Amino acid sequence: MIDREAVRSNAKYLRQVRPIDPEEISEYVGGDPHPAVVRRVLQEEAYDLGLFERDDGAFVPAATEPVSAPGWEPDRLPDRYVDTLEDLLVERYGANWHRGDAGDRLREVIRRLKADYYEQNPVEYDAEVALGYAIYHLPDYYAAVGYPLDDLVEQSLLPRRLRVLDIGAGAGGPALGLFEYLPDDAVVDYHAVEPSAAADVLETMLAETRRNVRTTIHRERIEDFGFDAAPYDLVLCGSVLSELDDPDAVVEQALAALADDGTLFALSPADLETSTGLRRIERAVTGDEANVYAPTLRLWSGFEPADRGWSFDERPPVEAPRTQRQLDDAGDDPGTFRNETVKFSYALLRTDGQRRVGVRADGSRHARMADMERHVTERIDLLAVKLSRNLAEGGNPLFKIGDGSERVEHYAVLTRESGLNRQLGAADYGTVLRFENALALWNDDEGAYNLVVDDEAVVDLVG
Repeated sequence: MIDREAVRSNAKYLRQVRPIDPEEISEYVGGDPHPAVVRRVLQEEAYDLGLFERDDGAFVPAATEPVSAPGWEPDRLPDRYVDTLEDLLVERYGANWHRGDAGDRLREVIRRLKADYYEQNPVEYDAEVALGYAIYHLPDYYAAVGYPLDDLVEQSLLPRRLRVLDIGAGAGGPALGLFEYLPDDAVVDYHAVEPSAAADVLETMLAETRRNVRTTIHRERIEDFGFDAAPYDLVLCGSVLSELDDPDAVVEQALAALADDGTLFALSPADLETSTGLRRIERAVTGDEANVYAPTLRLWSGFEPADRGWSFDERPPVEAPRTQRQLDDAGDDPGTFRNETVKFSYALLRTDGQRRVGVRADGSRHARMADMERHVTERIDLLAVKLSRNLAEGGNPLFKIGDGSERVEHYAVLTRESGLNRQLGAADYGTVLRFENALALWNDDEGAYNLVVDDEAVVDLVG
């Protein structure tokens, strides 16, 4: 049994002097441990010691600068993860896993998963369901997770040395995306909570992650989890809140377990039920103890939105990996098992009052959406967050907007683009926009307000 405390003490001393060589430390530790054993202990203790293992095997102090934007826009799931998933499928079903009875069962599993999510039915994850889930969802969840992280990185709020809690980690799509998003010199203490058979897939996938990522899987329900490793710099809830009996209570516990400058990142599919369910939870847990960092900013102090809250982002598609193509080609329903769309809803919550854009609306200058009824047929100025891409299937571009006070849906309609209002279409999802001289109308067919942006209106970026 190696003296771990002796390894730690020597590492603490040497890191101030020179790169740490496990062979050198082995000479100072009683019992003459093999350098490989010392290396393993250093790898296990690296996060707590603030150490980073270099490619040459030496350990040096971890970088302290926050993560910078990596230019995240993946077009495919990396081959090493596709290969690992295929190995699992071959191990269970044989080389022709996508054909015959095995292929039929996996296709049926994916059909059932899609139906259950749409109908909000509980999902039971046995080994076969976990593999079907991984085939269908690893690529899009892997891709989706990085875009909201950009919101944190732009304000230098994602540390290079971070402790992560992944609630309902599933087969690992969001985790793999997170690790790929982080720079090579990041040091991560990653804890996954996953009680189902998906944990077996997750464990195999995590084996493909790089050094300096310490992973622990807790095979228990989040309701029974003790949050013992708190505080966490990032709590990730990837497509899990809709499956919990009491998601509000879980999110409140997770918020309490955040580091002072930590973030809770909730991700969900973009469909109506799960997306609006995410907004309901967001509204239930924010207030005195927690605030929305992005994207649905509250621009008016003392107000909360009360519309149905269906807001989602869509990013460039990802290529269907080999596993999806094989399963799809062997079936009789082309395209059903290829999932290339990256469309998602998300919420970033914090407890320190930080917001992606710090601007607030001013009653002397801006109309409030809560009071929009009194402004119908008037031209008005207001601040709003852009909460969709173009929703129109033809005709004038249409964008959902909100200011945090809305009681029903509000949309900005671009009827005549000009150099002064082009930002409405060009601005990114989650951007705060300033509208000047927009025409407020009530749309009786949709039960919503339209802000008409024509050549008399001006739209500018804020923040």
